[in-house]
Amino acid sequence: MQSLVSPCYCGNEQDFGSCCEPLLSGKQVAKSAEALMRSRFCAYRLQNYEYVLATYAQAQQKHLNIHDIAQGAADTAWLRLVVVKTQQKQTTAKVEFRAYYQVETQYYLMHETSDFIQQDQKWYYTSGIMHQDSGPYMQQRNDVCLCGSGKKFKKCCSGL
Repeated sequence: MQSLVSPCYCGNEQDFGSCCEPLLSGKQVAKSAEALMRSRFCAYRLQNYEYVLATYAQAQQKHLNIHDIAQGAADTAWLRLVVVKTQQKQTTAKVEFRAYYQVETQYYLMHETSDFIQQDQKWYYTSGIMHQDSGPYMQQRNDVCLCGSGKKFKKCCSGL
């Protein structure tokens, strides 16, 4: 497990060691569906597919395995997570997010609204609905670079 990264891969201002790492290492459980969503993004980024599988609801886990999850994420570099909106009730929640990723030289956007349930005091991912703007993404010169540097794309990864 990687240690202290600032800020956390999930986009929070906290460092990785106090944000998502305790969830990925099993030292803590997610206190909200949004926290689970953020930690799942980090798990994908760090290729911790055991955690990804463990955070699916039990009904979904029956139809999944680590090998298939890893194969689905092969060659994918997860770059940035933006949580758009969270709606949480007592034992259910929806989290809308935008996740940016790269496969080879192409950038992509995954814009999804995910559903979560709480069972035995733990949050689990059940399913998600993709928004129509998901797909290839064109990074604009004046956008904040997806690599996480905080610089504008034109002064960072654009190569210009």
